[in-house]
Amino acid sequence: MGADDPRHTRALVLHPDITSNPERREAEHALAEAVSLAEALPGLEIAGAEIVRLPNPSPGLLFGKGKIKALATRIKADDIELVLIDGPVTPVQQRNLEREWKVKLLDRTGLILEIFSDRAATREGVLQVEMAALSYQRTRLVRAWTHLERQRGGLGFVGGPGETQIEADRRAIDEQLVRLRRQLDKVVKTRTLHREARAKVPFPIVALVGYTNAGKSTIFNRLTGAKVLAKDMLFATLDPTMRSVELETGREVILSDTVGFISDLPTQLVAAFRATLEEVLSADIILHVRDISHPETEEQHADVVAILEDLGVGEERTVIEVWNKTDQLASADRASVETAAARRDDVVTSSAVSDDGLDDLIRAIEDALSAGLTQAEITLTHVEGRKRAWLFEQGVVTGERQTEDGWTLDVTWSNAQAARFARM
Repeated sequence: MGADDPRHTRALVLHPDITSNPERREAEHALAEAVSLAEALPGLEIAGAEIVRLPNPSPGLLFGKGKIKALATRIKADDIELVLIDGPVTPVQQRNLEREWKVKLLDRTGLILEIFSDRAATREGVLQVEMAALSYQRTRLVRAWTHLERQRGGLGFVGGPGETQIEADRRAIDEQLVRLRRQLDKVVKTRTLHREARAKVPFPIVALVGYTNAGKSTIFNRLTGAKVLAKDMLFATLDPTMRSVELETGREVILSDTVGFISDLPTQLVAAFRATLEEVLSADIILHVRDISHPETEEQHADVVAILEDLGVGEERTVIEVWNKTDQLASADRASVETAAARRDDVVTSSAVSDDGLDDLIRAIEDALSAGLTQAEITLTHVEGRKRAWLFEQGVVTGERQTEDGWTLDVTWSNAQAARFARM
């Protein structure tokens, strides 16, 4: 996998550490995540990674001239073909840096778009990625041409060749976006129909969420026996996968695996992937899987909670935290983590790789589904046989009496089940 291998592009990963930014992340951890992002893209060979500390970004070149010269020497010496910058890069900065270094450059948004484009498997996922990429290109197109127009001068009353070109490019992108949006609407309608079909025979839905690479897909595979791509890699899962699982009590649930969350997710992708996370909104229980061995586990937890709140997942939803990857902790740290988890009702510790703690997780799901159950008496007519069948499928019927017009049933059910029944 060297420079002679035509299938691999040698890449250098740079993390600009803007020291004047009080909200900046720990640079070493941010660089490690950026390298993981780069490794998630097939065909790349990471030839080097570096933190570049600077007080403020330079408007035209991002880095200072001395640093650019030093990096140019390194890029040439190491046969670097692609520079990945872990942060936003303006179109002007990108063009100037590519000119200085004579290599292709991708910023964080561009890299994540490339990964999403490579991984999206369902029709909906592919369309969402295409729309996000076009939206990204459109903003860069406008800003780049605005810069050139400023050089040309004039009041813009007479359309110059640059202005004509940007209008044509913008119109082409807008037309393509409209076409993609129509296709996506059709696909989303189909998914809505599937969701409605599930609502008629719905088992409780348990959605796995968490920071990317926390181990969601490994847990999903262990619980369901499914063969979902589960690698130690960022964004291994990009499309929601659903499987039914029978718990120890015989109760059936639908387990849903979702795309991993990440800090500073490009705004185009937050919008594009809302539909991918829609399953979370209809979930009875959310399993928030955390890589408890990660040095930034608390920051990752905060990122996930913020995105869930942004999606409209309220406090009334039952959330079980799964502190995963305990096998990667030193024994003293593991003991303190397990002690802290034991003090909380909403936490389960696990090592999905060794199946450790998964029995406890299944019991926690079962307990959460049983908690908050209410009793009700329901009267149904003979023509409402489908509703009666649904109640028995749910396993909520505790008693039944025949009446002249139909049946009277005693049920014990959750609020979510009661709401679904009301919608039938």
